[in-house]
Amino acid sequence: MTTLRGKVALVAGATRGAGRGIARALGEAGATVYCTGRSSTGVSSDLGRPETIEETAALVTTAGGVGIAVRVDHTDEASVERLFDRVRESHGQLDILVNDIWGGDALTEWGKRCWEVDVQTGFTMMERAIHTHIITNRYGVPLMLDGPGGVVIEVTDGAFYGYRGQLFYDLCKMSVIRLAYAMSVELSDRPISVVAVTPGFLRSEAVLEHFGVTEDNWREAISKDPHFAVSETPLLVGRVIAALAADPEVGSRSGQVLTSWALARHYGVTDVDGATPHWDEHLDGAIESILDGDDPSPDDILLLQVRKPQLDFDESRAAQRARIEAFLDAHGR
Repeated sequence: MTTLRGKVALVAGATRGAGRGIARALGEAGATVYCTGRSSTGVSSDLGRPETIEETAALVTTAGGVGIAVRVDHTDEASVERLFDRVRESHGQLDILVNDIWGGDALTEWGKRCWEVDVQTGFTMMERAIHTHIITNRYGVPLMLDGPGGVVIEVTDGAFYGYRGQLFYDLCKMSVIRLAYAMSVELSDRPISVVAVTPGFLRSEAVLEHFGVTEDNWREAISKDPHFAVSETPLLVGRVIAALAADPEVGSRSGQVLTSWALARHYGVTDVDGATPHWDEHLDGAIESILDGDDPSPDDILLLQVRKPQLDFDESRAAQRARIEAFLDAHGR
């Protein structure tokens, strides 16, 4: 893949997970990729994980691009401004901007409702997952305005408009979808496309660690969670974003929220092992199997309880939502 040769990209939040996969895939396609984040060699973030932006930049270069690591705290507006001044001075252009900053896993208070949450913890999550994206766009987009155009990608979780299981988590993931839409409206008279993209069940470093496996033996964790069978590496969402960035018709998708699985089929992109996991089809199949049975397990009930509010605002899924509601009523929720 050399379709992005000569293009300059910046992946904010490239240290690990989807961000690392996206940066690496843009490198596969030949791009120069600025890899930013807080975890640098010898300077870890408060997440306390071992991955660094220097490692990501090296992966980009090995893949065929040019990786450039820059330590940046994207909550610091002055630092972000200096970052894009550097990009302008060194390359004079920016073609692809990816916002994948998150840092909210340890801050998400699962199981706590709006009157039980720690408000300041939630505000910290919003600062990391929303404010950073706004600040990064504020100083990154002008580089695109000065050039022939480009693509802005907002990485989120889920392509639906229903509830995501926890107040602040829901606000963060929905806000970047809305951010992509709002920016697409404001940039509609410019050759700049803005989309939100979600991966499926991601085999990130943290998820592999949670299951006690590595990428080499990840299938051993399927016995712990059968849904893990349709998980994807971070490289898959990266490859679909690279394909999207290279697509001359990307403008027709501006303002939308897109999925790694649908884009993979559209562009003929495969994961590292050649697989093309489709999370929605798998989940719908699992839901239908539960609804067709009469002896649900506690895990089955939990899956239905999680899925039901996700289908709100989606008239095409109204019948499935009604079936879930009836099934939960019949089985005591």
